[in-house]
Amino acid sequence: MEPIAYIQRLTRMYERLGYPAYEWVRSAGPPPFTPLTKPLSECRLGLVASGGIYAAGQVAFHYKDDTSIRGIPREAPMESLRTAHFAYDQADARADPNCVFPLGTLRGLVAEGVIGELTTHAHTFMGGIYSARRVREEVAPALVERLRDERADIALLVPV
Repeated sequence: MEPIAYIQRLTRMYERLGYPAYEWVRSAGPPPFTPLTKPLSECRLGLVASGGIYAAGQVAFHYKDDTSIRGIPREAPMESLRTAHFAYDQADARADPNCVFPLGTLRGLVAEGVIGELTTHAHTFMGGIYSARRVREEVAPALVERLRDERADIALLVPV
């Protein structure tokens, strides 16, 4: 299987939608690596996803550069999950939210003993935020604070 040329695909998609050329964030180096200090089967995992998932009864994401975050209870029924995002075709995510928000899959891994447990909430946002500064200064710190508050040992980040 060949890798997906996602940068080229997204660039073409944004052009078709009439948006200005997307300025991809370039990091000076690789992210810091932190090895696990205990087995995955003993870890409390926090799910963070950028696919614009929200639960029925919550306010939908509604515009580009929406930097708000939704906490989805770990017990939320999968059929109660919705998606609102301007920058990707949501048909598959609406049919099966696990493809962008693998909460059901992670529950199965907890049941099998692969993962110790999930945090009380999974956290979602709409990844179509054009300002890298706002992500760095607003969204990322808020997500870190939520993960710390819920005593996450590790986080699974699922980009869209």
